[in-house]
Amino acid sequence: MRDRTGLLGGAFDPPHNGHLVLADGAIRHFALERLVVVVTGIAPHKTVETDAEIRYRLAEAAFGGRPLVELSRHELDLAGPSYTVSTARWAEERWGDVVFVVGADEFASFLSWRDPNGVLEHARIGVATRPGYPRERLEQVLLELGRPERVAFFEIQALPIASTDVRERVARGLPIDDLVPPAVAELIAELGLYRAGSS
Repeated sequence: MRDRTGLLGGAFDPPHNGHLVLADGAIRHFALERLVVVVTGIAPHKTVETDAEIRYRLAEAAFGGRPLVELSRHELDLAGPSYTVSTARWAEERWGDVVFVVGADEFASFLSWRDPNGVLEHARIGVATRPGYPRERLEQVLLELGRPERVAFFEIQALPIASTDVRERVARGLPIDDLVPPAVAELIAELGLYRAGSS
C-alpha cells in the first residue's frame, strides 16, 4: 500500500489560522504521510478576484516549512475551472490512498459539487467538525451518497475564521495578526492586498 496522502484544496484568498488548524488536525487524525495543499486556479462556484499566482504565494507563506505539508500547482496549471472530482482522480493516480480534507460547512454543500459520488470513487472525504456543530446537516448529506462509508468525521478546535473576515479587516485598516500566520500578514502588507480601493 502506498503512503497515505491528504489533500487540502481552496482558493486561499488568503490562507488563515483556521486552515492551519484544519491541516494539523487532518495529519494527526488520519496519520498522513503527507498533506498536499492544492491552490484553486479558476473556481467554478465563486468569483475569486485575487490573482492565482498571488494566492499561491500566500499559501507558500502560510504552509511553507511545515512538516509533512507540500504545495501543488496542479489546479493552477489547468486551462479551465478546477473541479474536485478531477483533482481527486489525479491524486489517486499519483499517490493511491487519498483523503480529501474539508470543513463541515463545505461538506454540508457537497451534493452541489460536480459529481460528488465520483469524488468518493477516487478519494475518501475527511470532514472536520467543531464542538457543537449540528451533525444533522451532515447526516442528511450522507443519506444521499452512494458510498457514505467513504466519509469520515474528525473534530478540531473551534476557530471560526473566514478569508472574508481577513479581507474585510484589511480593507478597514484593522490588524489581522490574530487571524493569519505572521508571514501571510507580512506578504499582504508588502503587496498591498485587500485594501479599500485596491484591485
